[in-house]
Amino acid sequence: MNWQSVQAIFNKEMMRFFRTLTQSIASPVISTTLYFVVFGAAIGSRIQAVEGIQYGAFIVPGLMMLTVLQQSVSNASFGIYFPKFSGTIYEILVAPTGWIEVVLGFVGAAAVKAIFVALLILATSFFFVDMTIMHPFWMLAFLVFTAVAFSLLGFIIGLWAKNFEQLQIIPMMVITPLVFLGGAFYSASMLPPFWEAVAKLNPVLYLISGFRWAFFGLADVPVGVSLVAVAIMIIALLVAIRLIFLTGWRLRE
Repeated sequence: MNWQSVQAIFNKEMMRFFRTLTQSIASPVISTTLYFVVFGAAIGSRIQAVEGIQYGAFIVPGLMMLTVLQQSVSNASFGIYFPKFSGTIYEILVAPTGWIEVVLGFVGAAAVKAIFVALLILATSFFFVDMTIMHPFWMLAFLVFTAVAFSLLGFIIGLWAKNFEQLQIIPMMVITPLVFLGGAFYSASMLPPFWEAVAKLNPVLYLISGFRWAFFGLADVPVGVSLVAVAIMIIALLVAIRLIFLTGWRLRE
């Protein structure tokens, strides 16, 4: 393992993050604060507690997941797309750097950035709601697993995209709807039986369910199923990336 290459890519990506702090941090924190004000304070005060949890606190894990998924995908996809756009990807491909080092550098930086912003969202939430995290270790574990999984997905999107429009279309048209339909603002048990069954086809539901269990001990699906789901997702995405590097698809075009 060439750790110098990993560190060089990782540091470059983190420097880009700190150069754009307003876009990277202020924007998601302000957006999430508005969610707390609108859904937590204005609407939440008119909604009964969900399974004994005040609605403002109930939506915190969903809002954090929304942020993690959006940040992971956008950071990883832009991180690998820009070298393709500028032509510097060939410098990476001809360097003595294996595919796993490239993935660790780009995906690791994207995951760290997403986790950092999500923890800021969590800190912000304590200004609006009173809550105690029941399983803090598992909360961090689900946060890391999810950030890694969707950073890998974002990495693939960045390799696939041929222009900036394609770079944005998957997060806008697929990721965000999946999060909203995955129980970010409600429990799947609140849905009619048919729609609850449909909701369980959404993989994001398993991530939000496991994450919410870490906060409150409540889950729509068994926690073990959520862990298996995210593990399968990480393995499948790693295999897909390995195949892309073996075939050169969209890398040498």
